[in-house]
Amino acid sequence: MGKTGVLLATITTTALLSGCHAFEAVCPAIGQVPGVAVTVAAGYSPQVKTLRLLACQDGQCKEDTLHLMPGSVTVDQGCTDGSRPDGVCSATAKPDGTRHGLLQLETLSESPIDVTASGRYANGKQMPTRTLRFEPRTSYPFGEQCARVVSASVVLDAAGLRQDR
Repeated sequence: MGKTGVLLATITTTALLSGCHAFEAVCPAIGQVPGVAVTVAAGYSPQVKTLRLLACQDGQCKEDTLHLMPGSVTVDQGCTDGSRPDGVCSATAKPDGTRHGLLQLETLSESPIDVTASGRYANGKQMPTRTLRFEPRTSYPFGEQCARVVSASVVLDAAGLRQDR
């Protein structure tokens, strides 16, 4: 067998053997905090002084007063030289008037969850109690070969509670 035959045999063997090997997918080692995330809408957040959340799922309930943090949006500040692959780009956070909180749970499954929000307005008056039953969302942000992500998030505004998109 000449050089061409040996080369052809090597390429064929390599192609056949590599086709039989199952390559592992690389998945990020990112942990997820199980809980219900709450966004208080921008037009409503100045009125809310305290927010208490009760979440019940699969016979387990948890209730707590949330620590509300100011929300923000990302503002693109452009690139120094967008035509070059090594150009420098930047962004900054700009307050958007919302406030965010999280009620951390022991576990979060795909089953329906009941959420009740209550609290006090900035003027000291009791807020109306709002309830919502919804199914948490499931996604595979890193591909179906990686772990699924279950998330539960709601928005609170003057009209009440609704599931966040």
